[in-house]
Amino acid sequence: MKKTDFAARAKELVSKMTLAEKISQLCYTAPAIERLGVPEYNWWNESLHGVARSGCATVFPQAISMAASFDTVLMNRVATAISDEQRAKYNQYKQFGSTKIYEGLTCWSPNINIFRDPRWGRGHETYGEDPYLTAEMAIAFVKGLQEGNDPKYRKCDATLKHYAVHSGPESKRHSFDAQVNEKDLYETYLYAFRRVIEKADPSAVMGAYNRTNGEACCASETLLRKILREEFGFQGYVVSDCGAICDIDKNHHITETRAESAALAVNNGCELNCGDAYPYLQAAVAAGLITEETITKAVEMLFTARFRLGMFDDDCVYDDIPFSVVECKEHRELNRKMASETMVLLKNNGILPLSDMQGKTIAVIGPNADATDVLLGNYNGIPSRYTTLLRGIQDAADTVGADVVYAKGCHIFENYDSTMGHGWGQNAVRDAIIAVRQADVVIMCMGLNPSMEGEEGDAYNGASSGDKTTLDLPDVQKELIKAVLAEDVPTVFVNVSGSAINLTEADENCDAVVQCFYPGAEGGNALADILFGKVSPSGRLPVTFYHSVDELPDFEDYSMENRTYRYFSGTPLYPFGYGLSYADITEQWDGDNCTLYNRSNFESGYTVLRYENGVLVGFTRAHLLPHQILTVCVPNDR
Repeated sequence: MKKTDFAARAKELVSKMTLAEKISQLCYTAPAIERLGVPEYNWWNESLHGVARSGCATVFPQAISMAASFDTVLMNRVATAISDEQRAKYNQYKQFGSTKIYEGLTCWSPNINIFRDPRWGRGHETYGEDPYLTAEMAIAFVKGLQEGNDPKYRKCDATLKHYAVHSGPESKRHSFDAQVNEKDLYETYLYAFRRVIEKADPSAVMGAYNRTNGEACCASETLLRKILREEFGFQGYVVSDCGAICDIDKNHHITETRAESAALAVNNGCELNCGDAYPYLQAAVAAGLITEETITKAVEMLFTARFRLGMFDDDCVYDDIPFSVVECKEHRELNRKMASETMVLLKNNGILPLSDMQGKTIAVIGPNADATDVLLGNYNGIPSRYTTLLRGIQDAADTVGADVVYAKGCHIFENYDSTMGHGWGQNAVRDAIIAVRQADVVIMCMGLNPSMEGEEGDAYNGASSGDKTTLDLPDVQKELIKAVLAEDVPTVFVNVSGSAINLTEADENCDAVVQCFYPGAEGGNALADILFGKVSPSGRLPVTFYHSVDELPDFEDYSMENRTYRYFSGTPLYPFGYGLSYADITEQWDGDNCTLYNRSNFESGYTVLRYENGVLVGFTRAHLLPHQILTVCVPNDR
């Protein structure tokens, strides 16, 4: 038997297992089977934008941030770096004889759900609201994660999640039934899954918590058997979201017992259970709800994946990846480059880039200026080196001979007077005003942080389980903004968030507006590169920025009508794909429908989006030298 005949090797190994042993291997906490030489393995690992929850790692920008780059080549390089670090850590962990949670090679990333509504707390884990952009970024990510320089073995396993029609509300995800018509199902919610499966061969798909059109996603005959396997031709394994199988009887009430839920899921093609439902398969077999043959096939699929990852061999070249690649200089430099490409310039009256700043003073104001959590997003690792926005600005200012004064100004969402009991709130605002009065330019670093938009149970707005109820900034920030603007000093507004925010006031009253999605460990350096003109901004919005949730349908309505740039009937504050540059760009239409872009003296790329009938169908990222002219053919209706 050839070593590369992974399915045959898996079949032979599984044939030696008892029913109880086979069932144990369908659980994400797969125990060791010592008599067969099978080590303990925990399938749960995360790598959304870097090796996550596993000590120090290079923390790249959050997924929504990287989507703003529209740079699939760079995304592939980022994912390759992540897989290097994943393997390096695994090589060390396995020396203990087993792997625990967050130590393996089976990565439950990327999240390719469509960010259909800005209220969804987990939207910043995605690549935005457009199915095509989502698919292209995910293809690049999956290939970078899985492919390497060994023709025999897979480097890591990528997992597409959450399948399907999943994007809030978080508070009801364990019981919600997402009703969706066939057009929206295929054109919006399933498009990226199908395209990534066809183009990148992902190892796994994770089922969602919710129901879709009445069927539990992790046990849906329609979604798993008919669409995923038969229509899309998916050949990999399916894993449940954590606890989702228990939801089938407990919250969806489709079945009456846990054994029935487990049998329904495995019968319809969910091989791996994150949760504690599959031990009930023993009772399900006894009750005739599922056959041992079906269980055997599921286990064989999982062991095929483990063999393909080289877990049972000693000739896998990835075993030689050293621990020194973790947070290495090359990865830090790559991180800074990606972060700089994620910054989106939304307004500029000419104040940016900051030039001739020698001897001048910059006031950096705001609760996100020196915050570290906004660098990290969620599902993140821990950087041993990082640069806050404030520190990046300070370091850049030092190089041009400018001074920096700093004042936090307010808590990110709470009133100091009510929470601290010391009356510091007024002092914080006064400190900000004092700083502004010393300055020639103000940089306000406002917005949200990951505790204000996230997964169920992670965010401070517990009543909404991590979802937002408004697009407005917290009142304490509004008061600070008003006080700073009253001083009438030229102001650059930097909004830090993982989602669309109502930036109407900043757009109307500030000299420049920059959208900084959660930018990773190099975020401060990258922002400074943009502000001081070392790099020309090239990011574009991967989501529509609305004025208010009042413009949108009910959050629980999964119809795409009046949602995202493809269907929104109103006028957004900033449209999907919007983003300015420092370049002097002129457009000339000639007989070949081409656009001429005349560059200024800023080194950077420029992204051209291609639309047909108002829908994104392609994008081109050009990396240009100063004064170079780029000719790109685009349709007249773009």
